[in-house]
Amino acid sequence: MARNKYDVDEKLESEFNMQHVKRLMKYVTPYKKKMGITIVIMLIASVANLIGPYLIKVALDSKIPNKDITGLVILSLIYFVTVIINGLCLNIKIKFMTDMGQSAILNIRKDLFNHLQELPFSYYDSRPHGKILVRVVNYVNSLSDLLSNGIINLITDSFTLFVIIGFMFLIDVRLTLIGLIGLPVLAGAAFAIKTMQRKAFQVLSSKSSNLNAYIHESICGMKVTQSFSREKENLKIFDELSDNYRKSWMHAIKIQFLMGPFVDNIGNLVVVAVYILGVAWIASGDITIGVLIAFIAYVGRFWGPINNIANTYNSIINNMAYLERIFETMDEKPNVKDLPEAIEMPEIKGKVEFENVNFCYDDGHRILSNVSFIARQGESIALVGPTGAGKTTIINLISRFYDLESGAVLVDGISVRDVKLNSLRRQMGVMLQDSFIFSGTIMDNIRYGKLDATDEQVMTASKAVRAHDFIVTLSEGYNTQVHERGSRLSAGQRQLISFARALLADPKILILDEATSSIDTKTEMLLQKGLEELLKGRTSFIIAHRLSTIKNSDRIMYINHGSIVESGSHDKLMEVKGEYYELYMSQYRMLEAI
Repeated sequence: MARNKYDVDEKLESEFNMQHVKRLMKYVTPYKKKMGITIVIMLIASVANLIGPYLIKVALDSKIPNKDITGLVILSLIYFVTVIINGLCLNIKIKFMTDMGQSAILNIRKDLFNHLQELPFSYYDSRPHGKILVRVVNYVNSLSDLLSNGIINLITDSFTLFVIIGFMFLIDVRLTLIGLIGLPVLAGAAFAIKTMQRKAFQVLSSKSSNLNAYIHESICGMKVTQSFSREKENLKIFDELSDNYRKSWMHAIKIQFLMGPFVDNIGNLVVVAVYILGVAWIASGDITIGVLIAFIAYVGRFWGPINNIANTYNSIINNMAYLERIFETMDEKPNVKDLPEAIEMPEIKGKVEFENVNFCYDDGHRILSNVSFIARQGESIALVGPTGAGKTTIINLISRFYDLESGAVLVDGISVRDVKLNSLRRQMGVMLQDSFIFSGTIMDNIRYGKLDATDEQVMTASKAVRAHDFIVTLSEGYNTQVHERGSRLSAGQRQLISFARALLADPKILILDEATSSIDTKTEMLLQKGLEELLKGRTSFIIAHRLSTIKNSDRIMYINHGSIVESGSHDKLMEVKGEYYELYMSQYRMLEAI
């Protein structure tokens, strides 16, 4: 698909959507009590911080001319107390808001990750994993400062602004009206910059996502890169993506910092106007020196909250691009999910039925056409046929990793659509062709599907699949640490560990997709002996290209062009001399030639 590419920009809505801000606030509401306390504390701090200039006015206009030493000392003590109160309040605010902000970030990331686990395979098939990763880590982190400081600062700075205006009017109404002249100009500038800034940060988030996707892809494919000496070509692509990111960053930052100079220049012009008129009015006796000095102090402090509000506004606009991408992911609807009336899957016996199943992926290409069969309890079914015939799709539908176009898949007579996914899948053991090993110990990897399994149970499963012998030769045996994707292990060893993991879960239905493709012939022969005993009483579906591994299956189904072409035991299909016979003989002749 076109979007499954690292250099494809992601398109988002063009208009500012306040619903995203409202959704963000839902993560803050659980902490509204702590937020309320913080707001009260900051209001106290604002008032304490703003008393200073008024005390200076009283000192200059009253106490000093009257040589009231006692009054000056009292004013000084009051001023000192306000400084202490302001400092303590700020300290409490930092502790409270950091805790609240990081708790909200934790919950956002938790919800996002939890939702990602519910999304179907098709979602991950259509997107570079790096673009998903950047949303969970980078974009969520970008909200940290907004949640930790921005919301409270916006509230307290707005309150501070009104308190300052109140003090300004208390000191002199005419000077206050002059001081407020710049606000309409500032509002117009903010409105003009808003749209440009948001679009710029949307582009920036796209370029960041592209770069992250390519880095992730390159790291995962490093062995292939070095094997084919693609380093120079990859570096050119990386340089281009990095340069695109740099350009978009510079453009976004240039627009973001337009607001600061507007605030500063308007504030400076207002101060100049106040000085000119203030000095003139002092000369005419309309105001005192104390009034002018106190008013200048308030004007200076007036533009401080304005600047803070502008920065918070900037932060909201910038983070809207990230919020959109986070909520876009959360709004992605799982096309495979529990129905409202879904029930718990009873203990599985093992009968599996396909009734006229049709299936196609998102691109509309038909994979299965009217597939029907019944697998009896305890029966082993082998699926063979050419690549792309639909074998893996069949086993994916049993576990309901995808939903059908039409028809029905039933387990013990119950449609897999009518039961809760977890209750279905936890009774199945699935071993895919790509044996994924998680970072951690070998013991933890095998226990992954059954967390309450004892060490003895883990070892028993490992012995059954012939993994125990190589595990005990490792430096720390079952406690040996393996790296991400099992890089310290061979492909065959990874498959044996995956085998043990699937069998430890004691599944009622066992699905093996090319489970022995990376295992040597000798180990495979030993493994088959162990599996014969373990597969007794379990319904199993086995996909294998090496036909020697599935000769003893109860039934072999030859799949081609999305349909079951032949079905029967190995001996029966060999007698028929059809598609399966030709496939088997071609492998036999190939082995003879070797």
